[in-house]
Amino acid sequence: MPGDGAKPSRCTMSVAQSTSRIGLFQALTACVFWGLMPVYFKLLQSVDALEVVAHRIIWSVPLLLVILYFRKNLVGLASALADSRLRWAMLASSCLIAANWLVYVWAVHENHILAASLGYFISPLLSVFLGRIFLGEKLSRNKWIAIAIAAAGVSVLAVQALDTLWISLALAISWSSYGLVRKIADIGPIVGLTAETGMLFLPFTLLLVWLTFGTAPSTTGLHLGDDRMIDLLLIGGSIVTAIPLLLFASAVKKMTLGAIGLLNYLAPTIQFLVGVLVYKEALTPSHIICFLLIWISLAIYSTDSILAGKTARKAIAGQA
Repeated sequence: MPGDGAKPSRCTMSVAQSTSRIGLFQALTACVFWGLMPVYFKLLQSVDALEVVAHRIIWSVPLLLVILYFRKNLVGLASALADSRLRWAMLASSCLIAANWLVYVWAVHENHILAASLGYFISPLLSVFLGRIFLGEKLSRNKWIAIAIAAAGVSVLAVQALDTLWISLALAISWSSYGLVRKIADIGPIVGLTAETGMLFLPFTLLLVWLTFGTAPSTTGLHLGDDRMIDLLLIGGSIVTAIPLLLFASAVKKMTLGAIGLLNYLAPTIQFLVGVLVYKEALTPSHIICFLLIWISLAIYSTDSILAGKTARKAIAGQA
């Protein structure tokens, strides 16, 4: 029998590499889904952003419940909802994700995809800052430098493009705050999203009723039933919400945290390219300077995180 210091067999290493490759494929697919999301919501440009988000929430609930049923995790949902602390956390995160989705869909409809992508570039750095404030997480000197450079980039945009800066900041703040609440709540991604959309189900159903019967038909109303393609796209919002989340949640278990962190920047990069190349959004000098500073800050942040991870693994290996 091999001793404690025996090296892993070739078979074990092959299985680990295969698992990692599967995880990489899943994560890349999820990021491409998220990156191309503006294309999907552009097809719904004739529908008010509030109604799009309402349908996204309402149709997500039955789909997510079916997924939980087949994953045999409905008990996990019941346990989460039975915990009063988790219920309050889910209520907070549901409000944050609803606000994030609403601003994002509105930004896409109003041709502000670049501003939206910038928000998701800023978000990881803001998450680091929130972790320092609320969780007491330590920041290295390089991470402080990265945050300072990102702040400089946002300042450049504030001077030249103040009219769209609020979009980037709203998305960054809502998404990073959502991540903070979910980290504190410590609940699985699918169970958490089911609980969140479930809490939003009744308010947004009532909202659709009001939009349909409580407003003038000439201004707004329920679009479901007007056009078959629009119907499918509104209902399909639940699918494009659930699929990348499932893929990414599975990939996280198969890949290193450093690799996952780097892949998080792929989706906003694709969104940026879609905005510039597909929808021909204006790329001003202030945008270019801002994005360059953000990318530099992300490079510093990612490099520091990777090096810190390697140092930690070496320290653990040395103690073994």
